Formats: sequence, structure tokens, C-alpha cells
Amino acid sequence: MTGMKRATEKNLMIFSGRAHPVLAEQVASILETELVPQVAYEFANSEIYVRFEESVRGCDAFVIQSHTAPVNEWIMEHLIMVDALKRASAKRITVVMPFYGYARQDKKHRGREPISARLMADLFKTAGADRLITVDLHADQIQGFFDGPVDHLMALPILADYVKEKYGDQPLAVVSPDAGRIKVAERWSARLGGAPLAFIHKTRRTDVANEVVANRVVGDVKGRMCVLVDDMIDTGGTIVKAAEALMNDGAAGVIIAATHAILSDPAVDRLKNSSAAEIVVTNTLPLADDRHFDKLTCLSIAPLLARAIHEVFADGSVTSMFDGHA
Repeated sequence: MTGMKRATEKNLMIFSGRAHPVLAEQVASILETELVPQVAYEFANSEIYVRFEESVRGCDAFVIQSHTAPVNEWIMEHLIMVDALKRASAKRITVVMPFYGYARQDKKHRGREPISARLMADLFKTAGADRLITVDLHADQIQGFFDGPVDHLMALPILADYVKEKYGDQPLAVVSPDAGRIKVAERWSARLGGAPLAFIHKTRRTDVANEVVANRVVGDVKGRMCVLVDDMIDTGGTIVKAAEALMNDGAAGVIIAATHAILSDPAVDRLKNSSAAEIVVTNTLPLADDRHFDKLTCLSIAPLLARAIHEVFADGSVTSMFDGHA
């Protein structure tokens, strides 16, 4: 019966889509393994083909893909990779999406709207995913959309520790860009030694996407270096207006900290010319060379993802990574 031992040994395998291979390579390197070689290409009519070049039977598979533009293409590739693994008898498939596509469509604001974030979860479940790992979801309830374990990681320790080290000798204030994200700001405050909180009261136009009408600072920010925290920067309009409102209210300076740097046009120009002293983000999404600028600092999320993958693989505790606050 000695020949049966191999079947009970766990086998970690890391797979990467083509959206953000650099991040996947960093994760694999930290875990002291290599990405599984694969063939992936488009047919003439843009359909995607994926095939893995070694056996995946019985493996513990982690499939990394960040849903960056063109979002639909990379989501489809992600789904196809999961399907290929399921049909090739992978033992467990964990989908790692540093950025969860369609997360902003998490509820119905008006009649006849979709809840696309729920549809995403259903698609991955149908494709064969057993588990999801993601970073800083736009809304916490998305964890409940997937019928299975969801490890919701937070970039806060990486971002906050950087801010603390660089600006900790100045009086700080943590600012939420809207009332809805105060809970996140509270976690930041705790990490930064109890820095006072403020938030921006804003009015958003429902008829125009990505447009804010008015900003008013609620809280005392005078003479403080304000850490303006959000989960993502897309076109940058909201966050730049918030930074201006803080400076007009007497802030000593503004640092913008966000996990996901989507940076759709005209975000780079807006941020470059904004009153913010520094914009700190992570590499959950790939940043093209033309998206880099002097005030932008990009921190790697790879150590966080690698640790979560290790905990899941070893049947450890992902929650323990956040001192029980996950």
C-alpha cells in the first residue's frame, strides 16, 4: 500500500491569467513555487482558449486574475481557466481576484437594474470555484453572494504602515470620502494610534455616472495632515474634490490612500494636478507605464495574497492575519 501515499499528499499549484502576470509571479516567488505553464490565446473571432501544460489532477489550485480593463475579457478568461481545472480533476479550486469585477453593482438603486456583483459570484460557482480570495470589496455584503468560503483581505495594514512610517511624526486625521465608509476610516484611525476622524458629506448625481455635486467637511482637520482613504480610485473626480475641500478647510496637507488604482481617464491628470501631496495605492491592478507619475506610490499586495494562499492551503486561519478583524 506504500504506493497510495502520494494520493494523500497536498499539492499547491498557482495559475495566472494574462491580466496581471507580474503580480502572480510575485506571489508564486514568495510561496517558493512557479506559475503552472499554460497556453492561452484568442481565436480570430476573439473567443479565448486556455490549456494547462502539466497535470493538475488532485491539486489544490489557486487561480489569480485581476479584473482590469478590458474587464469582460479577463473575467471570461478567469472563468475558462476555472472550468479547465474542474474538468482536469483539480481537487479544490480557489479563485484569487485581487480586484473583484462589477463590485460596484452590488445592489439595486433603481428599478430594472441588475445586481451584477451577485451574477459574478454565481458565474464562478458554476464554473467550479470552491472558494474566493479577494481584496477590499466595494461592499462587505458581496461576501454573502458566493455560496462557499470567501476570504476578504484588507490592504489597510500595508497602506497604513507606510503612511505611519512616513508621516507619523505629524498630527494626522483620517478622512472618509463619504459617510458610508466611516467603518474603514475607524480601522485606519486605530492603526494610526487613534488619529481623529472626519468625513466628506457629498451629494452625488444619480443621472450622471462618476459625478459629485457638493462637498462639505464634517470634523476638525485644521493643521492636520489628512489621510483620505478609499477602496478605489477610478476617474479620480470624487477623491480630488474631497482633497480640495480638506485644503479649503485648513488641512496642513492631504495624502490619498486607496487599494485599487483603476485610474481611468482623466484620473492621472486630475491626481497630478491635485492638492494631494502623495497618492498611495497597491498593485491589485496593473499600472501601465503611462499611469505612473511623481506623486504616486505603488505598494505590492503580493505578500498579503501569498500569506492568505498559504493559510488556505495549510488549512490555517486567514482571519488571524488581521488580528481577528477580517
